[in-house]
Amino acid sequence: MGSRARARWAATGLGVFGLLCAVLGAVMILVVPSLMKQQVLKNVRIDPSSLSFNMWKEIPVPFYMSVYFFHVVNPSEVLKGEKPQVWERGPYVYREFRYKTNITFNDNDTVSFLEYRSFQFQPDKSHGSESDYIVMPNILVLTAASMMENKPMSLKVFLSLTFSTLGQRAFVNRTVGEFLWGYDDPLMNFINQYFPNALPVKGKFGLFSELNNTDSGLFTVFTGVKDFSKIHLVDKWKGLSKVNYWHSDQCNMINGTSGQMWAPFMTPESSLEFYSPDACRSMKLIYKEESVFEGIPTYRFVAPPTLFANGSVYPPNEGFCPCLDSGIQNVSSCRFGAPLFLSHPHFYNADPVLAEAVLGLHPDKKEHSLFLDIHPVTGIPMNCSVKLQLSLFMKAVKGIGQTGNINPVVMPLVWFEERGAMEGEPLHTFYMQLVLLPMVLHYGQYVLLALGCALLLVPVLYQLRSQGPEDAKSQPSLVAQPDQLPSSPLLQDSHSGQPTGHKA
Repeated sequence: MGSRARARWAATGLGVFGLLCAVLGAVMILVVPSLMKQQVLKNVRIDPSSLSFNMWKEIPVPFYMSVYFFHVVNPSEVLKGEKPQVWERGPYVYREFRYKTNITFNDNDTVSFLEYRSFQFQPDKSHGSESDYIVMPNILVLTAASMMENKPMSLKVFLSLTFSTLGQRAFVNRTVGEFLWGYDDPLMNFINQYFPNALPVKGKFGLFSELNNTDSGLFTVFTGVKDFSKIHLVDKWKGLSKVNYWHSDQCNMINGTSGQMWAPFMTPESSLEFYSPDACRSMKLIYKEESVFEGIPTYRFVAPPTLFANGSVYPPNEGFCPCLDSGIQNVSSCRFGAPLFLSHPHFYNADPVLAEAVLGLHPDKKEHSLFLDIHPVTGIPMNCSVKLQLSLFMKAVKGIGQTGNINPVVMPLVWFEERGAMEGEPLHTFYMQLVLLPMVLHYGQYVLLALGCALLLVPVLYQLRSQGPEDAKSQPSLVAQPDQLPSSPLLQDSHSGQPTGHKA
């Protein structure tokens, strides 16, 4: 076989290969998006065979809770009616462990579970120790005084005498560990002894004593195995489809997920809704911007300005009232009647009068705002920082001497940040199977299509080149050559025999 024939066969072979590549690329463009979607759905649903099931069951992300205390510098002056001054102490950092138990799959495409949390102090990450002493408002005394404000004077005087007998004051000096995880309080013991059903707490009193080694209530959520549209949404919490803490159906609704995973295929129009047992309500975060975490594209979601707005600023929040200034939420109805308020740290994004009423507060967007970075294709959080503050409304109550002349003020107690970021082997597995592989398939289809189209041009270019000078020589000429012209006396020179154009 000659070289020209071999070249022709090679060009034809490349063209056939190019056609196959182009067809395969076109088929992939049609099929791959559907396959990718099915693969994502298979891996994010709550099913023992899914890639994310173990992540959902026992969160591999190292979570840390950082607690900051507002140490009261001038308690004696506050009792005289002066403005409180606080000094932020901390952070006191705890490693937070979360795991699910009692996992039960139900017939209606839901799964029920209890999630437990435990905390372990991290001295190397903390600024201080659990033995540090902090001066803070006495929540039990000031709450009891607030509840008795409209009661007969005789009852208030009796309560004041009881406080004196038990050595109770408006401010208390305790260690960080006692404030967080509990301490024996004489007043609490007295109430439980003589009024056994008055308080839901029977043991030690602490701000977070109910969080450590306890569950957050029985959640029932949709698995997404049968109905993808409901994936991760909460069906019930503690057997309830809505709570009864608030004063409107909208505020009592249990919306969104349990706060760990969301539906995949998010867009900038998506929002993050979840029910928080700690806040006793559903919360919604809104899209802010695209970002990248460890090479993984994410959407950042933040709290809207209306999250803790009062009813006069944002009417849908009217059900959370009675309200004070905008930017703080009254949670007394789900905290046994204690005048406690939830907000962003340092009253960030709240009415400025709140921060101005307490010396030592410095609201800052960078330091005190919260965010969640979500991988939009899977709905799985990559990086999060949730920051909240707990405050106590306190004031003087006539007839209860312990409250002195305290001017009405929302007094910050603590603020805390729960932060976690995916790392290590879980991050590597997530990146390889849910980011890199879909990316290779996505771009591979277009590469195949482009390669196929390019190879299809090879036989066409070869055919055009084959019509070049070599083939032109083999074609008969339509122009006669000089030696082929017929002889004529008029064209011959009589002496030389050379053609001439005229006769001499």
